[in-house]
This record gives sequence, C-alpha cells and structure tokens, in this order.
Amino acid sequence: MIRLFVAIEIEDVETWRRILDFRNSLASCSINGGIKPVEDENIHLTLRFIGEVPDNYVGRIIEYLRVVENFKKFSITVQGVGAFPSVARPRVLWVGITSGVDILRRIRSSFEGQLKSLVGEDREEFVPHITVARIKGRYKVECLSENLRRYEATIFGVSPVTQVKLKRSQLTPKGPIYTDIATFRLKDDVPT
Repeated sequence: MIRLFVAIEIEDVETWRRILDFRNSLASCSINGGIKPVEDENIHLTLRFIGEVPDNYVGRIIEYLRVVENFKKFSITVQGVGAFPSVARPRVLWVGITSGVDILRRIRSSFEGQLKSLVGEDREEFVPHITVARIKGRYKVECLSENLRRYEATIFGVSPVTQVKLKRSQLTPKGPIYTDIATFRLKDDVPT
C-alpha cells in the first residue's frame, strides 16, 4: 500500500518565506510541543488527498492526472489565515488562497471523476488552503488568537503555479516524509 496526495507547491520564494514566518509565530505559542509546525519542505496546497491505495494503482492515477497538463500556468494569491474546524476550537492552522481558487477547482474536477471511480469519493469538501501547523496538545490561547488576529488579512504574496505533483506521504514518528511520484507541467500561456 502507498499513501498519496495531489499537491501544488509554493513556487515564489518570498511568499513561501512569509508563510514560514507566520508558522514560526504560531509555533512560539506552543506549550511542550502542543503546536506541531509543518516542516519547511512540506508546505504545500493539497489539491486532493487520495490516501492509502494498492501500489498497482499508481500507474492509473498518474494517467488520470495527466489531464492537468491541458491547463495553462496561473498564479494564486496567498492571503488570510484561519483554523479548522474553527478559530475557537483550532486543530489545523492555515493560510488561505484568495485568487486562483476557480482554476484550482477546475483542475481538481478535471481528474476527480476518474479518480473517484478508482479510489472513492473525497470525504472532505475542497477548501483551498495551506496547512502550516497542527494542534496536538497545549498552547498559549492568547498568543495564538493574537497571531491569528494580526495576520488575519495579511497578503503573503502571489505565487505562480506551473506544475501539479503526485506525492507519496510516509508517516514517521518525526513527521511525514513527502516524495514526488510524478510532476505534471502546466502549459505556457502562448500569446496568439
């Protein structure tokens, strides 16, 4: 069995650095490791979590995902912050996406039908976001809410999206290890 997901990485370095700064400010609210920050190299936007599938599904999944190569490169604006299920009861801390959401939804729906027939329906509604930390234990409540308030409307930056990746997630005691399985390049926007 292999655990898979479809992801978009933050390609603009400055945007990525600002996301890390926010993540670090959240981590400073942790008590005894109660807030688990996402590792630098694991910061990404999940387009579709696939989960555990038999190894022999990988080839078919790659074929289904090739359809994304028909999309043109575009940009996303990374802006705003929040928590799932809510700021009052946070479990997952994230930064949001304010532009490029429609294209992200179209890309996802381009492969979702075929993928669903193979691996089943995605139980989560697609809400484009980038997870930066998870709450696993205790934290300073005032510190966390102050940081969420302070960054509420922050524009972290605009990042190009030039590729979509199929990634493997190996869970380890130190955190997940992500490995690229396949990369799908988007088309250049060729002027007519």
